[in-house]
Amino acid sequence: MLVPPRPCNCKAVLISPGSSSSSATMIQAVMVISTLGKPRLLKFYNFQDPEKHQELVRSVFQLLSARPEGVSNFVQTDAIFGPGTKLVYKHLATLYFVFVFDSSENELAMLDLVQVFVETLNRCFKNVCELDIVFNFNKLHTVLDEMILGGQVIETSSEEIMRSVEEIARLEKQSNTTSLIPKSISERFSR
Repeated sequence: MLVPPRPCNCKAVLISPGSSSSSATMIQAVMVISTLGKPRLLKFYNFQDPEKHQELVRSVFQLLSARPEGVSNFVQTDAIFGPGTKLVYKHLATLYFVFVFDSSENELAMLDLVQVFVETLNRCFKNVCELDIVFNFNKLHTVLDEMILGGQVIETSSEEIMRSVEEIARLEKQSNTTSLIPKSISERFSR
């Protein structure tokens, strides 16, 4: 027996591109950059011309590599990404993990999100290093997509993210072993 859907008291808020709303928080970009300035992950949640990507990476890398040890991990980036943007980063081994966000996001929550991202990658790769990121970029994107959707944080639990990533990997493995062509047909073509 089908049960009719219950009415929802939810209100949808539409935000046109380019407009801002105090209730809509936004992560603008996530970057993983090597200490040599090579981008290992670039994900922009608002449109950026592809030609501008390298310029943004270069600017962020120059900014971060010039910072002395022991200073704050928060940087105002109005000159790079526009007014009201901030950047939080974590420098681990040979990588900078960078989140760019607007002024309506909480800085400490963003730093915690960077930590969750790194912890989850460590769980995926057993102490993540640059080569893990280079050779497993699909898993890197899967982890990030389980955390952030369209610039909005959707999951902050490393355990939940890992569970989703493992389920996706299991389904991918299962779909790779399942043939969509019946055996009798595939045998005819293999002769």
